[in-house]
Amino acid sequence: MIVTILSLAAVAFYLSAAGVLARPLATGGQPLARVGMALATVAALAHAALLLTAHRGTLDLHFFAALSLVAWIASALTLVVNLSRPVAGLGILIFPLSAAFLAVDAFLAPRTAPESMSWQIELHVTIAVFAFGILSIAAALAILLAIQERALRRSRFGHWLRALPPLTLTEVLLFRLIAVGFVLLTLTLITGALFVGNLFSQHLVHKTVLSIIAWIVFGVLLWGRWKYGWRGIRAVYLTLIGMGILLLAFFGTKAVLELILHRTA
Repeated sequence: MIVTILSLAAVAFYLSAAGVLARPLATGGQPLARVGMALATVAALAHAALLLTAHRGTLDLHFFAALSLVAWIASALTLVVNLSRPVAGLGILIFPLSAAFLAVDAFLAPRTAPESMSWQIELHVTIAVFAFGILSIAAALAILLAIQERALRRSRFGHWLRALPPLTLTEVLLFRLIAVGFVLLTLTLITGALFVGNLFSQHLVHKTVLSIIAWIVFGVLLWGRWKYGWRGIRAVYLTLIGMGILLLAFFGTKAVLELILHRTA
């Protein structure tokens, strides 16, 4: 019963927060950022309580549980970043996705139990999940950056732009998040090399190869930014390509193993 209540509450508050933040898109009014983020804070707290309750307070890496966990991390990080930078507009993308992934895990996915892991593997997984969460926010910022640049090129200064973070802030924050995510992704690969015993027996070869490719893409982007001042659409494309590869690494292989082959990823 408590799981159902927490799930419904979190979904309702996430969607309410996204609706409030998206208000300028429909009405042209001023964005109610504080109200929206307050609603999202309640949603994130309910989501956290749900993760602790439904998954016994430990890391559950089954497909739908992992999606819900990453969604919570992305939402929580959005709230934290907004404390120092006005990025409430990110919630228009992040919060509905969090509501969707939470709802699927709570109401549609089969019940799962966390598998026993050593502290080394828990450390590796925790770093990986935070890397994915941070780079997910960077990908969302890249989408917003592309929308803003497209509007500016076409001189379409609609009232809906009020719902989005300022363009210069979006770009600066994008690269800061990519830099942090890149460091965490590097630590993920290092801890994986140190702590994971047999890649073949644990079905981790594809995940590792794809993670390395994503790491290279993000590394090239950061190098190009430092060396040549890359920005704009080039940064957007490379960010989304890197995130797409990372999405395949984290959830593509897991979906094939768990949902199609019915094996533990």
